Amino acid sequence: EGEEEWQGLEENVAHVPFTGERYSEAEMIKRSQTFYELLNKRRSVRFLSDEPVPREVIDNVIRTAGTSPSGAHTEPWTFVVVQDPYLKHKIREIVEEEEEINYKKRMGDRWVNDLKRLRTNWIKEYLDTAPYLILIFKQVYGRLPNGKKKTHYYNEISVSIACGILLAALQNAGLYTVTSTPLNCGPQLRVLLQRPANEKLLLLLPVGYPKKDATVPALTRKPLEDIMVVM
Repeated sequence: EGEEEWQGLEENVAHVPFTGERYSEAEMIKRSQTFYELLNKRRSVRFLSDEPVPREVIDNVIRTAGTSPSGAHTEPWTFVVVQDPYLKHKIREIVEEEEEINYKKRMGDRWVNDLKRLRTNWIKEYLDTAPYLILIFKQVYGRLPNGKKKTHYYNEISVSIACGILLAALQNAGLYTVTSTPLNCGPQLRVLLQRPANEKLLLLLPVGYPKKDATVPALTRKPLEDIMVVM
């Protein structure tokens, strides 16, 4: 498409004074340790209850995700919250149909075998039972009021950072999810949810409380010395 259909951002943005929070060293250590302990309890939970969750909590965690940094402050994300049972079931039908093909044909033996220890398959009951599904779309470009396209720099990285903040916010609120990237489902889900052509599905999160009999794999995380290099 012609370059004339694109337009840059406004040239001038006012700058204002900024003063950040400043803690004592002891308080910094305490806060960082407490936050780590909270996030270290995060697990991917595939057995979610249908117990209702206050909608205000969902609003707040998405507001929190929206504080994420983004390339040139384009904020290239759309969080679609699905609570309608019919829509949730249609999403499940689309995802399970494609995921069965993925497991049987597209993913390959190595990928499927690596997943066996986690006991995952193409059956996604949580898409029906979770009180909310949050589908996160990246906006590959935006639209200005005059109809011209607006460049969204680093849109996938920006939205991925927002997703990480969203996961932390959910954990902080006592809610659980499993990160789902339904392969080959994006176009169908975009049409189902009536999202515009500039949006592409990045992540699907079922959100709720764990079932009383929920289980998770007994996994451990890498120690600090295996993930950090100090130079």
